[in-house]
Amino acid sequence: MNVRISILPKIKPGWWSLGLAAAMPVLFFIGMSFTNSLYESVPAGGTILKDIAVRPALALTMLAGMASGISAFIIGLIAIIKQKERALLVYGATLIGALLIIFLIGELIFPH
Repeated sequence: MNVRISILPKIKPGWWSLGLAAAMPVLFFIGMSFTNSLYESVPAGGTILKDIAVRPALALTMLAGMASGISAFIIGLIAIIKQKERALLVYGATLIGALLIIFLIGELIFPH
């Protein structure tokens, strides 16, 4: 049983997972920059839907970042389990997506 572990992915789902995980912090950074520039004097809405109505660019960019992280987890898991991808970067992308999901579950259970 000779398992070869590489750094870069060999299959398309592995590359997708890696790309989505890389897009997540970029989208979060863009969204955070909107708070200080575009929506500096606009107060936050109480819910996601109200926030989309009041600050659409900020809310949709942050939601896209979250969707990117969750998608990186799902696609990475599929690549690892079903297609036997053994790239370290795919494991890292899947871990990042899993940590985001754990964070979101914590936010839902214990809102602040």
